Amino acid sequence: MRIVIAGGHGRIALRLERLLAARGYEVAGIIRDLEQGDDLREAGAEPVLCDLESATVEHVAGILQGADVAVFAAGAGPGSGAGRKDTVDRGAAVLFADAAERARVRRFLMVSSMGADAHHEGDEVFDVYLRAKGEADDHVRTRLGLEWTVLRPGSLLDDAGKGRVRLEARTGRGAVPRDDVAAVLAELVETPATAGLTLELISGSTPVQVAVKDVAGN
Repeated sequence: MRIVIAGGHGRIALRLERLLAARGYEVAGIIRDLEQGDDLREAGAEPVLCDLESATVEHVAGILQGADVAVFAAGAGPGSGAGRKDTVDRGAAVLFADAAERARVRRFLMVSSMGADAHHEGDEVFDVYLRAKGEADDHVRTRLGLEWTVLRPGSLLDDAGKGRVRLEARTGRGAVPRDDVAAVLAELVETPATAGLTLELISGSTPVQVAVKDVAGN
């Protein structure tokens, strides 16, 4: 199985790349800076240089050609302004979904955010971010050629993962280590029965594998 991850040098993506490579998958991570390539190779992933803010759908579809799964884990980052929330958190996600559909990559995982809502009100940068993520999620869910799953983690932590989570359509507010987000994504890659679901994720008491199987109805 070949898996292509947008935002390949992100803190969730690097964790996910290690997990997937350890399972024997062929993993590629899209990056915009060549200097990040060594970190991806160390994680077991192939670095692919592409700026999703300026690339065409055709170019990204070429990168995705032959992939089995596409994962959008890119983000403008906490220090960015409202403009990049639109060009990355919305625009790049829309582009990546359209490219995946054009390349006939059926399985698509979207790393979103708890509270994402295209109709969220407010003028602060975080308000813009939540609207951008909500608009991106809405777009992904209209792509009839994709077997999509949208994952909305709560507040992200760099603490060591606990391997136990709460994964439901609605969890309520909470936090979750990035380790556990990556672990859930790795399970979602292998669980196509979660297609069509939008799921919130926080720390909890259920082992990751069990939590994913539960929402898949297994």
